Amino acid sequence: MKNILLTGGLGYIGSHTASVLAEKNLKFFILDNLTNCRFEIIKSLEEITNQKISFLKVDIRDTKKLIEIIEKNKISSVIHFAALKSVEDSINDPIKYYEVNIGGTISLLNAMKITGVREILFSSSATVYGDPKYLPIDEKHITNAINPYGNSKLIVEKILSELSKLDKSWSITSLRYFNPIGAHPSTLIGDLPTTTKSKNLMPNIINSIKNANSKVNIFGKDYDTPDGTGVRDYIHIMDLANAHLKALNFVNKSKGFHVFNIGTGKGYSVLELINTFEKVSGLKVPINFVGRRDGDISECYADPSKANNVLGWYSDFNLKDMCLSSWEFSKIN
Repeated sequence: MKNILLTGGLGYIGSHTASVLAEKNLKFFILDNLTNCRFEIIKSLEEITNQKISFLKVDIRDTKKLIEIIEKNKISSVIHFAALKSVEDSINDPIKYYEVNIGGTISLLNAMKITGVREILFSSSATVYGDPKYLPIDEKHITNAINPYGNSKLIVEKILSELSKLDKSWSITSLRYFNPIGAHPSTLIGDLPTTTKSKNLMPNIINSIKNANSKVNIFGKDYDTPDGTGVRDYIHIMDLANAHLKALNFVNKSKGFHVFNIGTGKGYSVLELINTFEKVSGLKVPINFVGRRDGDISECYADPSKANNVLGWYSDFNLKDMCLSSWEFSKIN
């Protein structure tokens, strides 16, 4: 039986993926340093999965500890979520992002090498593409990250690709996420930032609804898009979690390095997302237009046909579903 290690497994994407693995009776072990998540997520996961969650607070840069965990728990494959993830923060402190995202991954790969584990599913990002040359973006699109966060993901992908070429025993798949939003149908877990100053749009929408003095900052209204605001490919978190299950099955059977876009293939503007949220919640979202941010682009949405055809994965939820599940989660949390 497979024993799966989830690094950063208490984060937004990791916790939802854990719920899907439990649903399929797959055994997993979570490690997280709790930098970007809350310890209470464990209790929520235990309620959802009706099982005791195996967890240890560990930083992925602690190679020795990783080796101990892999050996003790007889780990056979890894889903590597652990990383810092803010474009804005990466511009302000690029060294930290390279240290954690690249250094942490190298530490993990060393631990895997020493323990003989050769299967890894890597959480990458659509930011590796930079400013798109064409839309929708397929996996053949040139990679040209324009901020340190995206560059850290791209550098790790290059390391993984080279590793698989030089050592044919590795099975490596990289999932390039687009923009996850939404929450688990139980409403027990969702996008719950550790501070009110989230870098993600949906938590800021929720915060603006709940706090009278708060507004959603919309960065730029002069993009070359239908309403002037940035267009992104928003994907329901449960669709993204299910993509990991499909990709894990692929990793178990496929040697080498493989890349898949995980998005819906549809682009929605910031204002379209806000308008949809207002319709499902019946509330008005207060907004404030501000200047563009460094590292932001006009439009970005996926061509997910490779994931459809090779992994057998498809997105099931629409924008209304995403907004509604986020709203339902926020009412309880």
